[in-house]
Order: sequence, then structure tokens, then C-alpha cells
Amino acid sequence: MKITARDIPPRAAWALEQAGVHPLLARLYAARGVRDKDELDDGLARLLPPAGLMGIKAAAALLADAIAQDLRLCIVADYDCDGATACAVAVRGLRLLGARHVDYLVPDRVTDGYGLTPPIARRVKERGADVLITVDNGIASVEGVAEAKALGLSVLVTDHHLPGPELPAADAMVNPNQPGCTFESKSLAGVGVMFYVLMALRSEMRARGVFDLASQPKLDPLLTLVALGTVADVVRLDANNRRLVAQGLRRIRAGAMPAGVAALFTAAGRKAQAATTFDFGFALGPRINAAGRLADMTLGIECLLTDDPGRASDLAGQLDTINRERREIEGGMREQAMLMAENLFDESEDPPPAISVFDPDFHEGVVGIVASRIKDKLHRPTFVFAASSAPGKQHELKGSGRSIPGFHLRDALDLVAKRHPGVLLKFGGHAMAAGCTVPEEAFETFEQALDQVAQEWLDASTLTRRIETDGPLAPEYCRADVVDTLHQEVWGQGFAPPTFSEEVQVLSQRLVGEAKNHLSIKLMHQGNPVDAIWFGHTEQLPARVLLAFRLDVNEWRGERKVQFLVEGAEI
Repeated sequence: MKITARDIPPRAAWALEQAGVHPLLARLYAARGVRDKDELDDGLARLLPPAGLMGIKAAAALLADAIAQDLRLCIVADYDCDGATACAVAVRGLRLLGARHVDYLVPDRVTDGYGLTPPIARRVKERGADVLITVDNGIASVEGVAEAKALGLSVLVTDHHLPGPELPAADAMVNPNQPGCTFESKSLAGVGVMFYVLMALRSEMRARGVFDLASQPKLDPLLTLVALGTVADVVRLDANNRRLVAQGLRRIRAGAMPAGVAALFTAAGRKAQAATTFDFGFALGPRINAAGRLADMTLGIECLLTDDPGRASDLAGQLDTINRERREIEGGMREQAMLMAENLFDESEDPPPAISVFDPDFHEGVVGIVASRIKDKLHRPTFVFAASSAPGKQHELKGSGRSIPGFHLRDALDLVAKRHPGVLLKFGGHAMAAGCTVPEEAFETFEQALDQVAQEWLDASTLTRRIETDGPLAPEYCRADVVDTLHQEVWGQGFAPPTFSEEVQVLSQRLVGEAKNHLSIKLMHQGNPVDAIWFGHTEQLPARVLLAFRLDVNEWRGERKVQFLVEGAEI
């Protein structure tokens, strides 16, 4: 492991500090590319205009016509948190704007698979819909869209995933990553795309005289769901996404949120009035995702749609129970998968450039989480496979992969597919996360093929885990109020949470937790004693060590003390 410090442009840091930004925040923002205080303005007026999205005018016109004609709309969602929030935003937003018949359908991860398939299109038609709207999927659903069109449905695709070689023949398509779209933010989540479509629809309806600026419905309440889905989908938090997230956080902290979001905070034991991006990514998001992994994402969507606090509490409780079950399944799978991965190489050797593991007993709903855990520990692109539970698909393996910087996972799968026709039955995804289906008998071929691509694309530098930090922490900032200030800001993918690094003296260390799998450390930081914890780490540290750490506050009997959360050590 290599711990490095980000460059901090002194002029930018100085300019931000002179503009009134907290000195520590000025340094952190400058290191993340912020040059001017205006870039930190998270007002709604600073959002990129919807008109920049290719196809959005056609989408707005299609929806405005459908509402004017009192047509029946059906949303086809995805079974993750981004898909669930996008669906809830679509249903709530369309109803706000006057649609009287809005239904939704979410595919089952096991029996239906991903996206708008021909059978899903037929089910939408059977429900009596006139217009089919995809959220967080559809850009690769060429056959599904064709079937929907053949059935007489109008189709609007809203998505953010990378397109394949052929685009679906939808009536309208909004995706910042479709060819020819010049929208500045390519990192919009699926829920963000749907929110933009609603903004464009409201503008179209104003132009048609349905309402004016004074009487138009407010879409701002939807921003809590936009923020949740954006962070949970781990998209890059560029300036536009940070504004969307900041707006949602502000409303939640003020108590303005759907009943389901409030109930999820309660179920997770988190305080909504002090909501952070961490809560979205590690408390609320996983509880919604658990429904799509082990049960039916309808539970998650209904939780986000209900305005009844009692029903919201009941649904959030069910989601919490499912998430506990997910953690139990994941724990057993993670141990087994990690053992299989570590058996691929000797203790004296480095891991292979890419890792693929499969066991017939693995649960397909949690393969992505387990792949992420192996990737984090071994710092290798990792795929974990499970046997498909879909009827008639028992000889197919469903895999989910997670990658490391410098290895574009979807592009790697594309190359494997070209080199070994028939090995990949289907695949898709992003640079850092992707999924695929392979015939069981082709698993070894896939494993070797992915390893070959990794050998070609990765070198010693990219295979070395690096933790990029913000350098030393001045002792005057090691205070609970400063940590609170940092937690209030929007951090996430592409705008990393503050992580500091410096050499410290280790005073004592011991293993804690039920399984004795966390290292509790007492250390000396610049002459001051500080408690630290390294979750999931059991190896003892030397007396002096270079640590990378984040800041947290530990509350005990009314006393609030700063605690270091160790991210890594360079020994």
C-alpha cells in the first residue's frame, strides 16, 4: 500500500479562505479542483439547464400530450436504490404535474433480469398502459423497446448507463451518455435524469398555458429522493450532482422529507436533523437495495411513495429486517469467496491481475457486495458469480464485478466478448462496476480471458493500492466542532471525503468486537493522545507508523471526543 498526499494549489486555497471559506475546508476544496467560491454555490439556480439534455424536448412533449389526453403511464424501474428513487420521483412528479393514471412495474432480479425485456413490455401492455417510461434502464433494451412499440405503446427511455452498439427505437430518449448529447454532467444518476425530465415537462406545460410560474407545482420536495439515489448509486459527485445532493440534505435536515425517508432514518438509528452523505450511502441506501437483492423492490418503492407515517414505519421495518438477513448471507459468502480468492495465489506471491470466483451455493443477490469486499482487500478487479435461480436458466452464472482505478470494467468485458464469442451471454455496466451472464461451462474461459485483459492493461503501479489523502491534520482542527463542519459538506465518489495522513506513535492496541476483527488503537497525534479504530483489521501495528485516517466523533456519556477511523497504513 502507498499513501500519497493530494496537491493543494496554494493560490486557490488562499482565494477560498479570503472569500470566507473555513481555512480547513478551503484547503480541502482546493485539493479537489475548486478554484472559486462561486463553484460552491449550491442554489437551484446554479443547476445546469434541462435544455442541454439531448431528447428532453421530445420527452417533455410526449409526456405533456399524454397528460392532456388522460393516458395511462407505466414506469419500468430498476431494482437498486437509484432505480427505486427514480421510480418514486417519476410517480410523485407526474402526479404533481396532473397525470391521473400512473402505475409502475419493477422487474424481479432473479426471474426477469435487468432492464426492459419483451416479457416486461407485454406485462406493461396487459396492465392497460398507453405510455411506457423506463427509469435507470432502457438504453440497452433494444428488443424490449421494439416489443413495446409493436404492442402500440409509446416509449420514453430515461437512463444514465453507457449505451451499446445499437440504440433502442424509443419515441424519446434522455440519457447524458447517449451519442451526441453535449450535456455537461455525464454523471447524472438515473434519478437525476428523471428529475430533469420533470423540470422540462413542467416548462413545456407552462408554455402550453396549463399553469404559470405562480401556480406551477413545486418539484423541490423530490430533491430528497434525488439526493438519496445519487449518493447510493456511487456516481461521480461533479458540481451539478453536489448541488442536487446539497439541496436534498438541506431539506432533510429541516425535517422536510417523505414519510418513508424519515422512517428509514429511524430504522437505521440515524438522526435526520444531522443527515450526511454517509447516511445515504451506508444506512438508507443499503436498506432499500436489500429489497431488490433478497425480496421485491416494490417494498422499497412503496416505502418512498407512501405519505402515511404508520405505513412508512412498517415498510422501513420490513426493509431493515431484510437488510439484516442480507448482512448474514453476505457474511458467510464473503468468508467463502475471500478464501477462494486467496487460494488463487501463494502467501509469498501477489494476487493475480484479476479475480473471478464462483460457488454453487452463492446467492446472486449479494454477489456485487462480495465482489466489492474482495476488491477492497486485494486491490484487484473482481467478479463473483452465482448460479442463476431463474426458471430454465440453471446452467447460467450471473456475475457482478467491481474494479480499481485504471481498469474500465465494461470495456474489459467488451474485449472478452470479442475475443471469445459465446462466453458472455450478456453484459453491461460502468468503468468501476459491471455485470454479466456466462454459461456455467464457460466460467474458466471467462476467468482466463479477464485475467489476460488485466495483464495487458494493468502494471505494477496500478496494481499497487494507493490511498490519496489531504496530508497532515493540524492539531487545532482535531476538534468535535470541526468534524461536525466537515460532515455537513457533500462528499462522495469523485469528491472524496477528507482523509488525512501522518506518522503517529502507537501507544497501545487491542482487538475488539464480537469476532475480535477490529483493531482499537490509542495513539499520539502531534503530542496529543487520540483514540482510533481500524474496522476489519486484525494485524498489529509497529510503534511508529504512517496512517491514513478519517475523522469521526465518538459520543460517550455526553462527552464528544474526536476519533480517527483508520483507512490504511504504510509500513
